[in-house]
Amino acid sequence: MKKKNKIVDFNEHILREYGPRGTKEREAFEEGFEAFKLGIMLQQLRKTKGMTQEQLAKKCGTTKNYISRIENNASDIRLSTLMRIIRDGLGGHLKLNVEL
Repeated sequence: MKKKNKIVDFNEHILREYGPRGTKEREAFEEGFEAFKLGIMLQQLRKTKGMTQEQLAKKCGTTKNYISRIENNASDIRLSTLMRIIRDGLGGHLKLNVEL
């Protein structure tokens, strides 16, 4: 007999896979997910501006390879570098939000 798949919401899935907030596994997941979202956000902003990775890199004083690594979640990024990419490269302002 074929087993039916039960559809669960995303938060329930994350809880099952990584445990509750505060556990080592869950916090590692959350940190990685935030880095992934940052890379996607930067890529979308760059594309909205009609820029290539190379053009963005030149405007903010870094390399195409570094921009690519950030967009593909393959590199940690310093806050000062992120601010420079947003300010100098994309003409924006970075605002941070902390949740406790």
